Amino acid sequence: MQTRTWAREHVPALTALLTAVSLALVFGAALQLLPVDALPSPDALLAAIPHLNAVISLTAIGTIVAGVRAIRRGDVARHRLLMVASFGLFALFLGLYLYRVAIVGPTEFPGPATIRTYVYYPFLLVHIAFAIVCVPFVFYALLTAGTRPVADIYETRHRTAGRVAAALWLVSFAMGVSIYAMLYHVF
Repeated sequence: MQTRTWAREHVPALTALLTAVSLALVFGAALQLLPVDALPSPDALLAAIPHLNAVISLTAIGTIVAGVRAIRRGDVARHRLLMVASFGLFALFLGLYLYRVAIVGPTEFPGPATIRTYVYYPFLLVHIAFAIVCVPFVFYALLTAGTRPVADIYETRHRTAGRVAAALWLVSFAMGVSIYAMLYHVF
């Protein structure tokens, strides 16, 4: 119980730390700055990751929407389960994404240059911005909920952070699926 009390008192600091570490890993992988020489890199797995991540993203959209609906109905236990599942899916997605991008780098847009410049890149930048901005809200909401009894959560900013996190998460996952479609199916 002492650990939970300590964590409860340090939610903002833990949120900042986890956000910084997460974003450092993402940018380190995207810029191919992480040491990956020891990682296995089977071609079949690397080729499958974008498709697996699309399925994970669609599943996460479902769990987030169901989690929001559960809390609106007052079903706190179901909401908690679904949001923890959403975070687990997000972590799985991110782990697979980081593994792939650290080894092979970002996927090049295969379509026409005009579409790449005026549609794909702006869409990708908004997706990235939403994904970055949602991270501290997700961590804050999870840490707040995970370190307090349910009755105490209502005295925190959990509801506000959760609403922002859910909205950004949904849009980011949906945009990610659209980006996947552009990269692997449309062009």
